[in-house]
Parts: sequence; C-alpha cells; structure tokens
Amino acid sequence: MWPELSPAYLAWLGGLLGLMVGSFLNVVIHRLPLMMQAQWASECAEFTAQSTTAGTPEPAPLSLSMPRSACPHCGHNIPWHENIPVLSYLRLRGKCSACGKGYGLRYPLVELFTGVLFYGCVLRWGASYTSLAWCGFSAALLTLVLIDWDTTLLTD
Repeated sequence: MWPELSPAYLAWLGGLLGLMVGSFLNVVIHRLPLMMQAQWASECAEFTAQSTTAGTPEPAPLSLSMPRSACPHCGHNIPWHENIPVLSYLRLRGKCSACGKGYGLRYPLVELFTGVLFYGCVLRWGASYTSLAWCGFSAALLTLVLIDWDTTLLTD
C-alpha cells in the first residue's frame, strides 16, 4: 500500500516534524510556568479568602492554545506565514514585522534542536513506535530542562 521509503528520507521527515513540534514547545516553555503561577495565586487567594484582583482587572485566561502568538513588545498577532519554524525567523531577521524589535535567538534554537533530536530518533529506530516514544521523551525532556532553566521550579 505505502511505498518503501528510505531511512534517510524518513529521518528528514522526522526532522521536519521536530521543527513543528519545537515551535509548539516554545509556547509550552513560555506559557506553562505562567499558567502554573496564575493557578497558585488563585489557590492562595482562595485559601486566605482574599481577592486576586485587588482593584486590577482580571487578565484573560491563558492556555497553550489561546491567545494566539503575539509579539512580546507590541502585542502584534503573529500570522501563520510569520510563524513557520526557523524560516520565518530568518526571513524576518529575528524581528517583529510590526515594531521591528528583536525576538530572542532561543526560539529558532529550540526548533532546530527539536528537529535534530527527532531526526536522530527516526534515523536510529526508523518508522516505529519506539522512535515515536523517543521523540516524545526527548521533547518532554527538552521542555522540562528549559522551563527549569528559566524558573528553577523543578526540584534537584
């Protein structure tokens, strides 16, 4: 049914998938600690019977899917064609198309590193469930390492 694909071709497909997963990992690395801190603040306020708003408007709920990706400087919503892993960063020279301020180099590095990890997993184990498991493990480990690098929330 499916044509036989060479291991190198499959590894390149794995690498491309890794670039896309790496783009999502950037969102997880940035938003998950913020979501956890908001939940902790809410639980602490509930426990002490205090209001979390204290005269300030309540921020919009944050999740991994909402709100859309935006420039951290000006809030410009990033359209799909400016959100292509690595290529958009290179095309825009690492800057926002609206305000011109730079994004960090970390975004394309996470995408590239995830792509390399997935490439290596698929090259080593081929198109198998083992490869899929190792890709998932590497993505989770990379995410945890970078969240801990930023926040030191993980225990030693």
